[in-house]
Amino acid sequence: MTRRRFAISGLGLGAALAAASAVGLGALPARAAEPVDVVASFSILGDLVKQVGGDAVDVHTIVGPNIDMHTYQLAPGDSKKLLGAKLVVINGLGLEGWADRLIEASGYKGKVVVATTGVKPLARPAAADDDDEDEHHAAGDHDHDADHDADHDADHEAHGHHHHGPNDPHAWQSVANVKIFVANIRDGLAAVDPVRADAYRSNADAYLKKLDALDREIRAAFAPIPKERRRVITSHQAFRYYGADYDVTFYGAHGVGGDSEPDAKSVAALIRQIRHDKIGAIFFENVAGERLLERIAKETKAKVGGTLYSDALSAADGPAATYVDLMRTNTTSITTALRAAGG
Repeated sequence: MTRRRFAISGLGLGAALAAASAVGLGALPARAAEPVDVVASFSILGDLVKQVGGDAVDVHTIVGPNIDMHTYQLAPGDSKKLLGAKLVVINGLGLEGWADRLIEASGYKGKVVVATTGVKPLARPAAADDDDEDEHHAAGDHDHDADHDADHDADHEAHGHHHHGPNDPHAWQSVANVKIFVANIRDGLAAVDPVRADAYRSNADAYLKKLDALDREIRAAFAPIPKERRRVITSHQAFRYYGADYDVTFYGAHGVGGDSEPDAKSVAALIRQIRHDKIGAIFFENVAGERLLERIAKETKAKVGGTLYSDALSAADGPAATYVDLMRTNTTSITTALRAAGG
């Protein structure tokens, strides 16, 4: 036995491993590949990256749970999150007005996935009081005055607000759109980490099946409620894609950005519309203030239906910690309120 040990020790490393296997010592374990560092612009995208990437990714988000994307101001440490990143994922459609500045400041030179690539966007509504019953079915009518828009944009820039341009950026409120998001994320991960491309495709396929089931679940929840009674007031116009998919009309007290207070005329028009259309449900949002909606609810006697999750997930221990949970929670809240209001 002693001679055998000396004989093995005299072999090259490869031969020694083979010999060890032959005598039952087994092969050395292969070293697992390091996770891919991915930066997502906000919490909802972060969850989608995790669903596709699984254990193969480390995900860092710029804007975390329960934080308003529309008023977010970059922090000094945000650019550091891109150091070492292999992939950056943003929403696009003008949501992240700071994305180019962040990438430039960080020196990041890698791949950027725009999750909404391939999505057919809805047009940004002109103003909260311009919305009508059928707006969510159409691309939207633009009767802005060009000079007014230019002044409005300049004012928003001066106050640190983010103007979204001609499109409504809240495309994630459509399950069908998120299926496109998932495909774009899958392809982005496969491009930067081709060794695990098959795993990303498998994860994406499994998640797409979950999204199909979620869509069927939402449609079933609304089926008993007449379409003419599916009217809801929210803090800002974040749910028009959801409305287009499920025949729900959303009226926003604020516009798409939710970062400016409507004038008295706009509020008065909204109150008249609530009374005229007998809208019975008002919802707060996890990222928006409640003062204006409390006033509207008091004046119209409309019932407050709770909180909807619009632009951010909840905390990990909350009811909307994942995208699927967010859509399921919102649907339950909306349909419960509409039924209670006689929908």
